[in-house]
Amino acid sequence: MRDKKTNSFSYAMKALKFSQVFMFIGILISALAIINEVAAIISSVVFLGLFITAIIFKKKLNNTLKQHIVQGAEELSTVKSTMFTHVQIPVAIIDQSGIIKWSNTAFQGMCEGSEVIGKNIKGIVHEIRPNEFIMNQNAYEKLIKIKDKEYNMLVEEVIKEDKTGEDTFVLYFIDYTEINMLKKKIKDQRCMMGYVCIDNFEEIMHSIEEVRRPMLMAIIDRKINLWFKEREVVVAKFERDKYLMIFNKKELEMMQERKFDLLDELRHIQVGNELPVTISIGVGYNLNSLTASREDARAAFDLAQGRGGDQAVIKNNDKYTFYGGKTKEVEKSTRVKVRIKAYAFKELLHEADKVYIMGHKGIDMDCLGAAMGVYRGAALMGKKAHIILNEPTFAIQALYDRIAESNEYQDLFISHETAQAEIKKDTLLVIVDVHRASYLECPEILKMAEKVVVFDHHRRSTDFIEDAVLTYLEPFISSTCEMIAEILNYLTDKIKLTQIEADALLAGITIDTKNFVFKAGVRTFEAAAFLRRNGADSGRVRMLFQNDMEFYKARAAAIKDAEIWQHNIAISEVDGKLSHAQIVAAQVADELLNIKGIEASFVITSKEDYVMISARSLYDVNVQRIMELLGGGGHLSVAGAQLKDITPKEAKVKLKAAIDKYFEEGESK
Repeated sequence: MRDKKTNSFSYAMKALKFSQVFMFIGILISALAIINEVAAIISSVVFLGLFITAIIFKKKLNNTLKQHIVQGAEELSTVKSTMFTHVQIPVAIIDQSGIIKWSNTAFQGMCEGSEVIGKNIKGIVHEIRPNEFIMNQNAYEKLIKIKDKEYNMLVEEVIKEDKTGEDTFVLYFIDYTEINMLKKKIKDQRCMMGYVCIDNFEEIMHSIEEVRRPMLMAIIDRKINLWFKEREVVVAKFERDKYLMIFNKKELEMMQERKFDLLDELRHIQVGNELPVTISIGVGYNLNSLTASREDARAAFDLAQGRGGDQAVIKNNDKYTFYGGKTKEVEKSTRVKVRIKAYAFKELLHEADKVYIMGHKGIDMDCLGAAMGVYRGAALMGKKAHIILNEPTFAIQALYDRIAESNEYQDLFISHETAQAEIKKDTLLVIVDVHRASYLECPEILKMAEKVVVFDHHRRSTDFIEDAVLTYLEPFISSTCEMIAEILNYLTDKIKLTQIEADALLAGITIDTKNFVFKAGVRTFEAAAFLRRNGADSGRVRMLFQNDMEFYKARAAAIKDAEIWQHNIAISEVDGKLSHAQIVAAQVADELLNIKGIEASFVITSKEDYVMISARSLYDVNVQRIMELLGGGGHLSVAGAQLKDITPKEAKVKLKAAIDKYFEEGESK
């Protein structure tokens, strides 16, 4: 067929060239006819011949072209009628309302061979919305699932030259089922890394008879190896209390389904040990490489230990997932770590030209007491120190007034504007009682400081200050004041505090331990004894906490209106219009725990454009986990949260939902 077409066109072209030659000859003879009559006669004959020849060739050419056009139209009609009919890609043509105008065999097979012409495609593929095709000017693409197969649907609009009639769309369904299955399989088989560490190894071993220590260690090893072996996780012990694990995504999902119940299994080991066996697990959910997974696992592991241990932490990019955290922090009897931190802090003080001390917003007694302790430490090293504070809160007003009345502390407090203007390269910024940049009195100063030291006793949060030259964060310590009191012991052999400084440090310990009831360990009482020897007086400290009658009435009203939730949870609200409502809320939360049957308390109060929640518990309920669900944090038994752009009523609804979720996940004992 193609050869015939070629020959016909070749013949027509030769005929046209032949006519052109004769036309040239005729023109030449016409020029000679002016001279000779004979030439004129010959010219006429030649032109007549050319005319007849041109007519014949024109007719022949018209017939040839007509034949080619008819033949091409027939071929196009055949292609159009059979286009995509038998290909493996499902194709359908629909109008703008979704009615199927045409479909190929593969599309009918996708619909299990049923007759689809005239039906609405939404009844066959529920995810399709034809009105979305009209709204998209470019080619439309969407992933859809039909039964057990996944398709990438491509939509192309049929452009009409006359722009009349309804819009018509051609739908192509590319089967991605096998590709997606292979992608998932590859992703599930990518390796990740994690770390496991026995939190209180030394303390456990010292709490058990020496002859039983090998037995305890063998039981711990067996349970850890057996639990991970069931999930095809490779575990290697590289230190006496540390393990390295390698696994894939599928195994991690299985561990998450079990909520890392290995934590509970180890906690129940009992062979004469006085302390429960707890572990920290850090997992790096990073599928890019094993190196990246290892770095994320290390960060997650550090966070787990910084939060007190007995929990598993998974780091997925910037998102952290927590499991466990049921056991209260175990006090470590060794002081090696505090001695090392004190020595490092001493070196930083020697190198600094001056010291700025900053706490958190809404400064409390523990924060100010710790700041006073750091001030004394800087003074012992011969360095000038200032506390960055714009205005005192009601919680510290009594102590603040005592400090302001003393001549020794005339220039102790400076505003953040002054600090920003005078900060230098060698200025040391010491942050106390907080490790989250967003909670600082002035976060801008943190960005300006080159040398930063962090002292805090709260459980580590995900947004902790990472670039500090020295970080001392111990959640088992009762208060930052206790931490600073221990550090002062190692700064110099001849430590001497003023009465105000000793009272401030003791007041911080007293308020955070609720009069030495919560988290008061051996080291807490030793720190208090040290402060007593340096002039602290419990009578003066108690006067710092005195309240007026208005406070007591507000507290009584909030306790009276408390609501019981989940049988053992008390939820109350303090009117935000009251002066110092947040202080009243904290006191109400403490008082509610004195009621029989109440294991946790939550008190809500509003302040400006946000709502504050104060949370307390008697250890059986981990209020820190509940507050973290609302964006807050704290300790297992003392925590809080701030919710922006919300009413107290809406906050109570969210709080109840968080409490319900906490119990549903089985985070309580």
